[in-house]
Parts: sequence; C-alpha cells; structure tokens
Amino acid sequence: MPSQQTPFRIATIFTFIKESLNSEERDYTQGSIRTAVFLLAIPMILELSLEGVFALVDIFFVSKLGPNAIATVGLTESVITIVYSVAIGLSVAATAIVARRIGEKDPEAASLAGAQSLVVGAGVTIVTTLVGLFFAGDILAMMGASEDVVREGTMFTRVMFAGSASIMFIFLINGIFRGAGNAAMAMKSLWVASIINIILCPVFIHFFGLTGAAIATVIGRTSGVLYQCYHLFRGHGIIKFKRHHFQAHKEIISSIIAIGWPATLQFIIASGSWILLAKLVAETGGTDASAGYQIAVRNFVFFILPAWGLSNAAATLVGQNLGAKQIERAEKSVQIAALYNSIFMGSVMLLFLFGAHPIIHFFTNDEAVAKFGILSLQIIGSGYIFYGIGMVMTQALNGAGDTRTPTIINFVGFWLFQIPLGYFLAKGLYMGSTGAFIAIPVAESFIGLVAWYYFSKGKWKTLKI
Repeated sequence: MPSQQTPFRIATIFTFIKESLNSEERDYTQGSIRTAVFLLAIPMILELSLEGVFALVDIFFVSKLGPNAIATVGLTESVITIVYSVAIGLSVAATAIVARRIGEKDPEAASLAGAQSLVVGAGVTIVTTLVGLFFAGDILAMMGASEDVVREGTMFTRVMFAGSASIMFIFLINGIFRGAGNAAMAMKSLWVASIINIILCPVFIHFFGLTGAAIATVIGRTSGVLYQCYHLFRGHGIIKFKRHHFQAHKEIISSIIAIGWPATLQFIIASGSWILLAKLVAETGGTDASAGYQIAVRNFVFFILPAWGLSNAAATLVGQNLGAKQIERAEKSVQIAALYNSIFMGSVMLLFLFGAHPIIHFFTNDEAVAKFGILSLQIIGSGYIFYGIGMVMTQALNGAGDTRTPTIINFVGFWLFQIPLGYFLAKGLYMGSTGAFIAIPVAESFIGLVAWYYFSKGKWKTLKI
C-alpha cells in the first residue's frame, strides 16, 4: 500500500508546486488556509532565496579582491539599505492597499493604487540617486572606512547609488504583484535580475575590478524591472496599468504616503541600526573584523530571506481577507505562517551554530577574517527562531495597513535598546566587535516577542485603508 501511495504523493507535491509557480493573480479569501500559505510562500521563498544567491555570488567573487573590497561592498550596502528601506516601505503600502482592493473585488481600484505607488517611488528615487552620485566617497568615510577603502571603493559606491532606481522599482512593483496574489510573477522578476547578475558578475569583475560588480548588479536589477513592466503594461492579469492610472490622484497618494512613510521609517530605523553596528564593528575590530562580519551578514541575509517569503505571504493573506471582511481567517493565516517560519528558522539556527566554520571558510581563506566571520555567524544565528516570529507578526501588521505599530517597536528595539547595548558591550565592557555581535540577537528576540504581543491584542482588525 505505501508503495502505491508514494507516487501519488510525489505527483501531488509537484502539481502543487507547479500551481504555485503559475503567473496568475489569486483570490486567497476562500479555500484551505494552509494551501493559501504555501501557494503564496513557495514562489516568495524561491524569489528571495535567489536574491540571497545574488548577494552570495557578489561576495564570493568580490572576496577574491581582498579585505578592502569586501569592506567596501559591506559598508556601501549598509548605507544603501536606506534605499532598500524606502523601496520596501512603499512596497508594504502598495501590497496592503492592492490586497485590500482585491479582497473587495475591485481590480480597477487595485490597478490605480499600484500605479500611484510608482509615481511616489519615482519622486523618491531622484533624491537618493543624486545623493549617492555626489557624496559616494564621503559616505564611505562616514562609515569609518580606511583611506585605502575610500580610494578603492568610491566608484563602486557611486555606481550602486546610480542604480538605486532599479532597487526602488523592483521591490515596489513586486509589492504590487504580491498584493494581487501573483507571487510567482514577483519571483520571476527577481530570478531574471539575479541570473543576469550571476552571469555578468565574474566577467565584469575580471575587466573592471570591484566597480564591475556594481555594474553587473545594476544591469541585472534593471533587467528585472523591464521584465516586470512588460507584464504590467500588456494587460493580461487582474492588475492592468493604463495611462490614466498615472495621473496624480491626491486621495490615493495620501493613503500610500500615510501607510508608506511609517513603513519606510520602520525599515530605515532597522537599517540605521545595522549601519551603526557595522560602523562599530569596523571601529573596534578593524578591517578584518569588518570583512568577516560582512561575509557573515551575507549568509545571515541568504538564510533569512526564505523566512521573509513566509512573512510576505502573511501580509498578502491579511490584506485580502480583511478586504473580504474575513477577520478570523486573516488571523489564522498569520498563526500558521508563524508556525512554519519558526520551524524553518530553528533549523537554520542549528546550521549556524554547528556549521559556521565550513560556511565562512567557503568565502575566505584569510584566517583573521574567518575568525570574526565564524564568531559573528554563531552569535547572530542564536536568535533565529525569534527573528522568524517577529518577521511574521510585523508583516501581518503591515499587511493590515498598521505600519505605525511595527515602526514604534523597531524604534524602541533598535535605537533605544540594540544600539546602546552594542556600544555598552563593545566599548563600555571592552568586548570589541563581539559586543556588537551579541547585541543583535538580544534585540531581535525582544522585538519578536513585542511584535507578537501587539498582534495578539488585535487592534489591526479594525483598521480601514
């Protein structure tokens, strides 16, 4: 009997995966909640996992250029996460509003909201691009980079900021797709971006050095945006962009800003904390500590991105089900997503605690750099289960349009707790970079528990957007 059932089960699994990867918008206000979680989460996990591969490929090839190159990439990306924060913040608003309109069975309003979010994103991008172009060297110096790192890395930083439009739109448009229930299209656009970058990165580094890595990244992401635009404007899905959708609509823009600015601030607060900790590591441990930490962070990001996939699934499910006035179903969706995320993150925690040595040595043979990378990976990984819980709860609140509560939680958890703790341990107790590493899991665990508490209170259920 088991031998007869096994082929059926395998066939069922493959059919399920195939269905999840179809580029179709879906209504997740009915049917099995577990099925809905997986149909959304599978493409989101694959989407963000390849984004993680994208980051690891960069650091793998860049690491061959030496500690200065690694430090340049790490410090630049620590700052450019502000651009990511704005992009993610606006995408949160787009996902929340589009999902709510889809749940209300109003695709025209969903398309209008998506287009208006792109208008807002375009305005923000102009500012971030100009800042990076004119102040690239100053940004690296501000981050505590040595004179050698500033000299070698300024052009890399300038190119990365010049391509900030591709960062903005690839995340923002994917937020629109996710709100419409089309997680597969969001996945495919990042696949296009990542695969092109993976192909171009070693080639461009060979010809242009460190700057080539930045050029490859910008070309890859731009290709992903072009792929997104093709599918948005050809008009075969629920979301159909027309020219009139881009005429300024004050009420919708106000709604996007009202939801988006706290979400942006939410991620800027988190990013700012990571920037200061990266600076603290560089100041207290030098270039070797900074390089080791950046390698560890890339691995940290790679393994946490699938968890973001489950968290984003929770946001879409909350938005659509609130739009359909199915509050209990929205809450149950979040509970299931949190359970799955905890199981996954617990497994990764064990991997980091017991497998840090081979992971870090895959990226560098420099023992001084590896020592810091291994230590930071083990310490940061110790709080992974709490990261998983906090991410789902935070994204669920964001999906409901309650972006202010997570913003306050982040401000308290990062700026009033993590940063002071990091500086106290690193400089007050003379623990150096180790103190900065310890502050990360302690603060993230605190944030996860507080986010779970506020989600349980249920005020998000009554929010109108």
